[in-house]
Amino acid sequence: MDEFAIKFADFLENTTTKVREMTVDRISRVLKIAALGLVAATLGLVAVVYLFISIIRALAVPLSAAGAFAVVGGLFLAGGALTWWKRTKEPEET
Repeated sequence: MDEFAIKFADFLENTTTKVREMTVDRISRVLKIAALGLVAATLGLVAVVYLFISIIRALAVPLSAAGAFAVVGGLFLAGGALTWWKRTKEPEET
């Protein structure tokens, strides 16, 4: 009877270990990667915002503030126009 109890306890332990490995451990890895990705994306967005602010302030030194905004706005306008010009054309009907 003691051998049966030991085998049954080992069976239960092995089963719960396999279930945990197949569910909790996988989800834990995914959540860790997602959290780190979210932190990296947030830090990247903050860096881009600070980069734009520093570019505008650097342009405001030789130009006025309105001139700096005009230059940056013109660059965005030119980039948007280029993107619009390079978009894929719809196939012509024949």
